[in-house]
Amino acid sequence: MSAVRGNGKRLPVGSYAVDTSTGQVGRVMGHEGPYVQLRPVGGGREWDCEPEAVRAATTHERLGAVTSYENARSRGEVP
Repeated sequence: MSAVRGNGKRLPVGSYAVDTSTGQVGRVMGHEGPYVQLRPVGGGREWDCEPEAVRAATTHERLGAVTSYENARSRGEVP
């Protein structure tokens, strides 16, 4: 089973997605075995998600995650 959108297709590598078990937004980095691999906005360590717990991020969610990262970076909290 793979992470799917409403149209029945896999979320493409590079797209933004939400891990519904944590609410965290990340970029789809791949599909390994039964898992979808997500990486945090701005980089960092990937994590594996169950396909049922992944959905495409809305524009609002994607922009919010990017803005949060850029604000933290401007404060020197992240590289």
